[in-house]
Amino acid sequence: MSFKICVSGAAEGDCLNPETIEKAEKVGEAIAKSGAVLVTGATTGIPHAAAKGAKKENGISIGFSPAASRADHMKRYHLPVNYLDLIVYTGFGYSGRNLILTRSADAVIIICGRIGTLNEFTVAFEDRKPIGILEGSGGMADEIEDITRIAHKHQCQVLYESNPKKIVEGLIEDLKERYKEDREKLTPVRTIENPE
Repeated sequence: MSFKICVSGAAEGDCLNPETIEKAEKVGEAIAKSGAVLVTGATTGIPHAAAKGAKKENGISIGFSPAASRADHMKRYHLPVNYLDLIVYTGFGYSGRNLILTRSADAVIIICGRIGTLNEFTVAFEDRKPIGILEGSGGMADEIEDITRIAHKHQCQVLYESNPKKIVEGLIEDLKERYKEDREKLTPVRTIENPE
């Protein structure tokens, strides 16, 4: 089974620069190399760079659009369609899209980011999904540790890492461990009947 990893980050804004774009591409590459499926908000900036990176490694990339159709996606929202193997047109705008996107993923990586990224983080946090924060990428990514310290409600595994490859590896290991535990709970117990 392929894990689905969401890359959440700024579509535009101050924290977008050549360094964060390159890191997002490298995260996308690492996701594809791991055999996982990349999911994004089918938008520009960080998610688009991650999708580009995944395609470099022949990975699978799925986008969740706020739009109701391809025409709406391109004409009203002015969002890209390249580097994505499949686009799900949610028709729910940005906040509705964020919920569906985050819920569809097994884990979430936060790179840079603004209010939409924070929204996706809080959904993942409430759902107790494994979350990776790319340290030093700016925006919300650099504020999340303080936010969770102030507003924590429960424990949620959050991996803070500055290396794109290591953040993906760490989340994959966590997912393997979680799914191993789930499989063990679901494995039926076999009973041996007395042959007499």
